[in-house]
Amino acid sequence: MERRGALIPGARPAGARGFTLLELLVTLAVLALAVGLTLPLLGRSTETIRARAEVAAFSALLRHARERAITTRQAHAVVVEPARHRVVLRAGGPEGDVREVRGLPARLTIVAHPPPALTVRFEPQGASSGGEFRITSGSVVYRVTVDALTGRVRNVRQ
Repeated sequence: MERRGALIPGARPAGARGFTLLELLVTLAVLALAVGLTLPLLGRSTETIRARAEVAAFSALLRHARERAITTRQAHAVVVEPARHRVVLRAGGPEGDVREVRGLPARLTIVAHPPPALTVRFEPQGASSGGEFRITSGSVVYRVTVDALTGRVRNVRQ
């Protein structure tokens, strides 16, 4: 016969509140596992976001050059200088006056297709010399194209 108020091993006394040490340890182990699985994903997503921002800035400079050519009615050129890690906007074409210089992050590589086409010229009518660039930042690769007929700039992740 069982006495009232007798303790059974592992059971809580009536009215006791809180968690056992085992429950706390299991909870901490599950949380540690969840954090351990998500940290690598966060690192990769940060790299992707950074690459997307760098490609967006490069594309914006190309679009800006096209707009400047149209509004000023003067040809503008974007000259990519990979060895110097910079992009130069020139008024009047590739040999014209420097209007803007933007540095490129060291981890960013830009390769033109075909390789000599590191310069894109934008005409006052909106057309361009066209171009295709492969931009790599870490393990993330984008392709930026400039349509020769319309001067439209597009970027696509590969």
